[in-house]
Amino acid sequence: MENRDIKGTVGRLLKTLFAFYPVMLPLTIACIVFNAIVSAFPSVFMQNIIAVVEQSWQSGDWNSVSGKILGLVAVLALFYLLSLAAGLIYNQLMAIITQGTLKKMREKMFNGMQRLPIKYFDTNNHGDIMSYYTNDIDTLRQMISQSLPQLLISCITIATVFCIMIYYCVWLTIVVVIGVIFMLFLIKKIGGGSAKYFFRQQSALGKTEGFIEEMMNGQKVVKVFCHEEESKADFDRLNEALFEESRKANRYANILGPILNNIGNVLYVLVAITGGLLLITNTPNLSLSGLAIGISIVVPFLNMTKQFAGSIGQVSHQVNAVVMGIAGTQRIFGLMDEQPEQDEGYVTLVNAYEDENGIHECSERTGTWAWKHPHQADGSVTYTKLTGDVRLFDVDFAYEEGKTVLHNISIYAKPGQKVAFVGATGAGKTTITNLLNRFYDIADGKIRYDGININKIKKSDLRHSLGIVLQDTNLFTGTVMDNIRYGKLDASDEECIKAAKLAGADDFITRLPQGYETMLTENGANLSQGQRQLISIARVAVADPPVMILDEATSSIDTRTEAIVQRGMDALMEGRTVFVIAHRLSTVKNSDVILVLDHGRIIERGNHQDLLAQKGQYYQLYTGAFELE
Repeated sequence: MENRDIKGTVGRLLKTLFAFYPVMLPLTIACIVFNAIVSAFPSVFMQNIIAVVEQSWQSGDWNSVSGKILGLVAVLALFYLLSLAAGLIYNQLMAIITQGTLKKMREKMFNGMQRLPIKYFDTNNHGDIMSYYTNDIDTLRQMISQSLPQLLISCITIATVFCIMIYYCVWLTIVVVIGVIFMLFLIKKIGGGSAKYFFRQQSALGKTEGFIEEMMNGQKVVKVFCHEEESKADFDRLNEALFEESRKANRYANILGPILNNIGNVLYVLVAITGGLLLITNTPNLSLSGLAIGISIVVPFLNMTKQFAGSIGQVSHQVNAVVMGIAGTQRIFGLMDEQPEQDEGYVTLVNAYEDENGIHECSERTGTWAWKHPHQADGSVTYTKLTGDVRLFDVDFAYEEGKTVLHNISIYAKPGQKVAFVGATGAGKTTITNLLNRFYDIADGKIRYDGININKIKKSDLRHSLGIVLQDTNLFTGTVMDNIRYGKLDASDEECIKAAKLAGADDFITRLPQGYETMLTENGANLSQGQRQLISIARVAVADPPVMILDEATSSIDTRTEAIVQRGMDALMEGRTVFVIAHRLSTVKNSDVILVLDHGRIIERGNHQDLLAQKGQYYQLYTGAFELE
């Protein structure tokens, strides 16, 4: 990462912290600064005490020494008590700021993630996304709670001790500064070398976690195909890459501390030798204090040299955590900066009722829906009844530019019609339904819903009018009742049970240990694939949408269960516009229109009897096998 990116990330993090805690953070910084300044005071008091002893030894007056020393010790003790109080305060406040910041960061990430388009999740590894919430957040925690406060303390200590050094003796300060310049050169050289590897380490860690999650989800497939050894080899490759990046990063960081400690020791010896030479040669002191060089100057200076070099070393010790924290923070900000799903729609879905004067909006649920269409030209508002008339006109679409997957697709689904899509895997069936939901936007052509261009309809309202049963079921941690109610959050228990009966799921649900209150975890791992699919169908049934999309809805259900479900599905589809994707041709025979797709083009259309009469591809599929593979 370039320096400007690092500076930008740190600057943005500090702005974020001040935005989260505009009062608490400055108070914490004030306590840290006070604590750091007080830590430099012992050298000043040591100089004063030695000066008192030295003066008394020269004058022979020892009577007042103990009183002066006790007075200085009392003042120092008072400062230490105040420093202790400041330390307790800033540690408590820092705990609140750290955990509060992480909480708000996680909220921002998650809330932002809910607004991301489906394409983001299709093109990014889910394990890598999880790493934002675990590893990256943890590096940020360590940086905020430990590294940044320690860096501030070290910097304040360095500045304070340097000012005291200048005040007492410029000659000895020059020796220290020369040594520190050499230390800073090493920190830049070695610390800079480790930075790029720490950034790579975070990226490699995300990839490794993504692979582990993928293997956990696909463990049955791995075992069925005896792919254990290959999986271990793939993991070893990713793990080795992570090890190499971590090794290189920590190699630089770990050699920096011992080098700086030894330079500090050498610097201590050089200051002692220089101080001794200044004493022996009676060199005039160059300082702001006006004091002559003596034991009272040299001895405290040795202590300050140790403290100064130690603070520089302390800064270097935080290089690991700071660089890792910046790498994690950059990834976090990267997720936050992802472009949310764009929605320029302004037509909304409202409850309505119809009388002789037309369609009217109302607040209560009537079972009738209407599209509320505000017209910017004259400020008027018109209402169009939601009937489920869906039409596609000459639609082209490509997931990637230049790689068109749908060509000139035209579909006319009248209200209440059942339209089926048939075709081999990859023919474009699911892609069409993704366009109806606006998970992706078309490249060319038009899609109209009840005569309204769907680009004008707000995406949330558009999707609210559509019920979807996906081929891959997703159940959430909670009871069976909770998962059915997911389709309509204000649905009563009676409505959920009615929907389950309609979908044919009530029979097996009532035989579960706690019935509808049975807890489901791990995507309903304690249920069969068919049972999970039945619950997902019930979830759509309780939503009672006017348009339904069934994407291989019965693919995971056995033939006997399919007959039960089909009766419920027929009742569910009554009066609704339905789009059906199916490999089993037996499930689409009663469709009003069957569209046969091949490589993104509609090659045949008509009802079951018409297509059989044409004796084209549908005829060959139907007479050759009832299963389209």
